[in-house]
Amino acid sequence: MKPDAAFSSAYSYSGPFQNLTLQPLPYPYEGLEPYIDTTTMKLHHDVHNKAYITNANAALAEAPQAAKSLTLLGLNHNVGTDLFGKPALNTAFQNNAGGAWNHAFFFKCMSPAGSSPSGNAPAQGGALAKAIDAAFGNFTAFKANFSEGATKRFGSGFEWLLVQPDSGNKLVTTSTPNQDNPLQQSAEVKGIPILTLDVWEHAYYLKYNATRPAYIKNWWNVVNWPYVEENYGKATQGVVPVVASS
Repeated sequence: MKPDAAFSSAYSYSGPFQNLTLQPLPYPYEGLEPYIDTTTMKLHHDVHNKAYITNANAALAEAPQAAKSLTLLGLNHNVGTDLFGKPALNTAFQNNAGGAWNHAFFFKCMSPAGSSPSGNAPAQGGALAKAIDAAFGNFTAFKANFSEGATKRFGSGFEWLLVQPDSGNKLVTTSTPNQDNPLQQSAEVKGIPILTLDVWEHAYYLKYNATRPAYIKNWWNVVNWPYVEENYGKATQGVVPVVASS
C-alpha cells in the first residue's frame, strides 16, 4: 500500500513530528482515585508512556525524510504503507508512535470522578447521546458492548469508540491488539477515535490484579464525557483529536 499524499480528506492534522516530549497528565496522579490508583498512574505515565515516546523519537531519527515532516498522527496513519521503507521501521512506528498516541489519548479520555457535568454519561439529548442511541439502542447497551469488547480483548490492547466519516459518521466499537489503533492503515476497522480504554495489564494490575472486568466496570466512573463529546463533534467533520504537541 502506498502512503497517502496528504493523510486523506477524512482526517486533519498540522505541524511536524519532531522531538516529541512527554506531556503532563491533565490531572494529578491521584486524580482518578479511588478507581485508578496513584502508583499505577505514575508508572503508566512516567515509565510506560515515556518509553513509547523515547522509542518513537529514535525511530524517527532513522526514518526517511518524508516521515520526518509528519505529525504523530500522520505517522500513525502511514503505518502499513511503504513510507517507512524498512519493515522494521514500520513495526517500530506501529508499536511506538502507536503507543505514544494511544496513551496520550487515553489519559485525556479520563477525568476525576464527578467532574463531568452530565455525570457518568454524555449529556442527555446531546448529539453524542443521540448518536449512541441510534447506533446501539441506548446508553446501557453501548456500555455493555464496549465493556464486552474490552473484556474479551486477548492479551494486551485497547477498546475504541469510533466515528467512521466514510460511512455517514457511523458510530462503531472495535478493539486492537498491542499498540495498534484505528488510525493506522494496517487496522482491520478504521475510523476516528473519540474514546478509548487501555486494557494492558500495566493499566490496572496493581489495583485489580487479574480482574480486568472489575477495572472496566470502575473505569466508567472516570470517563471524561465533555472531551468525548468534543471529539464526536470534531470527528463528524473529519477531524482527529490532537493529543500531543511536537
